[in-house]
Amino acid sequence: MRPLNVVVEKLMPSALSFAIILTFVVAIMALILTDSGPLEIVEHWGVGLAGLLEFITQMALILFLGSILANTRPVRKLLVWLSSIPKRAVQAYLFVFLVAAAASLITWGLGLIVAGLLAREVAHAFRERGQRIHFPMLVASGFAGFVVWHMGYSASAPLTAATPDSFLADQLGDSIPITETILAPWNLVAIVVTLLVVGLALYLIAPRDDDRIIALEADVRDGGVSVHDEVATPADRLDTSRIPTLLVGLMLVVYLVIHFSQGGSLTLDIVNWTFLALIMLLVKHPAELIAIVKVAASSVGEILLQFPLYAGILGLMTGTGLVQVLSDAFVSISSPQTLALLAFLSAGVVNFFVPSGGGQVAVQGPILLEAAESLGVDPAFVIMAIAYGDQWTNMIQPFWALPLLAIAGLRMRDILSYTTVALVASGLVFGGTMLIISL
Repeated sequence: MRPLNVVVEKLMPSALSFAIILTFVVAIMALILTDSGPLEIVEHWGVGLAGLLEFITQMALILFLGSILANTRPVRKLLVWLSSIPKRAVQAYLFVFLVAAAASLITWGLGLIVAGLLAREVAHAFRERGQRIHFPMLVASGFAGFVVWHMGYSASAPLTAATPDSFLADQLGDSIPITETILAPWNLVAIVVTLLVVGLALYLIAPRDDDRIIALEADVRDGGVSVHDEVATPADRLDTSRIPTLLVGLMLVVYLVIHFSQGGSLTLDIVNWTFLALIMLLVKHPAELIAIVKVAASSVGEILLQFPLYAGILGLMTGTGLVQVLSDAFVSISSPQTLALLAFLSAGVVNFFVPSGGGQVAVQGPILLEAAESLGVDPAFVIMAIAYGDQWTNMIQPFWALPLLAIAGLRMRDILSYTTVALVASGLVFGGTMLIISL
């Protein structure tokens, strides 16, 4: 595994560079494999740049609202309390993994931030008790919890397919309800099995030799979000009042109750309004929310810059007919029994180049759905294959580890040997699941 780690550490450029490189790779493929000329390719790409603006906003909000939620005072206090529960090092690694996994199943933005904050708090609690614990392993365990995010409440691919009028629903002619994807019995079983298998792998590789342990030597916790809540004017009184945010939170709760009671489905928008409702109910007042927003805003900048490039790639592929060419090639090497597995493996590879669940489903979804239609395969299987592949290779793709590593003060190379084990363990479950459901 170490040679793979070295390649990832030394040769992988930034996610933005990947998006730019992929744009030109796809353009060259369209030039070679279709009848489109250079000017047509540029035109299709340019028109496509604005093709996913609603989707881009939904994706950015998921990360943004997840970061805000993780930094609210009640959540931070909860993490401090949770950090006191594990008493032994091995318990702590597994505990951080499971809590981070639970948070990731709620929303991937929350999962990443919770993983970093909880790992730091647990390490501090052990340090205060005079116990040694391997901090890189603790952080790696938190990131390993991220390996199930695309099977849960904020899963980009399934929720996009479930959203009426989304680009996937338009291609299919109808949306795919989440009862066939993230709430399908086989996916729920796969979540449990993944947690058990990855948890066992982490237990087996946990450092037990005191000489190998790299403990947290200093208190690296921050003081939380600094809030200016002095009341000097009537405007300050409004900004520090509980009433404005509470009223908005309650209105959102009432709306969500109405939505679901009338048979409304779970979509990307509903997921975001759920998190916004929680945030409004948990913050003390608008001034606190503004302070948290300033901290969380930095987490979405690179995402906002990358997604128009993915939209341009999608526009280029569909406009030139490259989607159909690639779909036909995929069909030629697949069968109804192997399409889901091959889609999962290809999604794992593509994730290196498009390290975003939303961006990946935009680029890869149309191709695989065309292949599924040609082979008579349930499109829900293909959607979840993309989801599984995306979350799988995140374990050795440094892009999504950056928020967690920034909180922990570590580098990707410090945790990569442990997350590679999570990659292997989860891959066995994901690949096996794709084969079983295709039988």
